[in-house]
Amino acid sequence: MTESRVLTLWNEEGINKEDTAVLRKKSSEVSSPLDKNARESVQTLIDSFLARNDASGLAAPQIGINKRIIIFRNKDCREKGKLRPEDFDVLVNPRITQTRGEKVTMTEGCLSCPEIQVEVSRFPEIKIRALNAQGEKISKRYLDYVARVVQHEIDHLDGKLIVDYEGNLYYPKNKELLFRKIFQEH
Repeated sequence: MTESRVLTLWNEEGINKEDTAVLRKKSSEVSSPLDKNARESVQTLIDSFLARNDASGLAAPQIGINKRIIIFRNKDCREKGKLRPEDFDVLVNPRITQTRGEKVTMTEGCLSCPEIQVEVSRFPEIKIRALNAQGEKISKRYLDYVARVVQHEIDHLDGKLIVDYEGNLYYPKNKELLFRKIFQEH
């Protein structure tokens, strides 16, 4: 089992320059069929995701792998607990091929932007084309909360994070000085 530390834009001291450089980089496509390297990257992402119980999803760049791979809970199950293989999806080279409905605004958190939440508007229904963890071509439709999580994770593949959205930003009052400093540096 290979699990990795989740990279963050900041820590208690301020901006994490090295982590930020990785998180802000556009991820590269994974070659198909999946080679040994790609399969190892997929497995590392799965292991890292399963080692946590505080995540709805995780993107490969968040653990330092600059590849277009995401993993997420495939049901609107915000309750925590041991995940079975049928409870999550892995998408390799995901592409949103269709969006439906009016965007819905909700607050989102992110493991790479600790202790904050940002209001983000996202489509309530999306259709995705991708490869699964075995490298097979798939097409799937996601709705509501799961659609939001997939869009959030795909943003990571393009170096985009919740702090890039214009919505209201929420953070703990006792961290006001830290976040004021961080967002002035940003």
